[in-house]
Amino acid sequence: MQLHQQESEFARRDTVIAAVGPEDGEKFREYWERHGLSFIGLPDPKHTVLKQYGQEVNLFKLGRMPAQMLIDKQGTLRWVHYGHSMKDIPDNQEILDLIDAMDEAPS
Repeated sequence: MQLHQQESEFARRDTVIAAVGPEDGEKFREYWERHGLSFIGLPDPKHTVLKQYGQEVNLFKLGRMPAQMLIDKQGTLRWVHYGHSMKDIPDNQEILDLIDAMDEAPS
């Protein structure tokens, strides 16, 4: 998970990283501990969050497709990228640049 590599840059921008996954709570906790992740991990085995934000499931790829979203403090979805694989997700700098641009945009 590339986001943790620049977690301090996200925090400097008052941005919280939260990862949502299809596993149950125990498997999610084990993964978080094994990889030493300090940001929020939300298990979503019933796909509640997936359905709310329109994340795709591809049975040929055995599960949900990657998605990255920026949601503001009011809960408004400001930007979304639905990936076709883990190879086409935006890099951290692109996400940080988007956050900076949103902060600079007039309200």
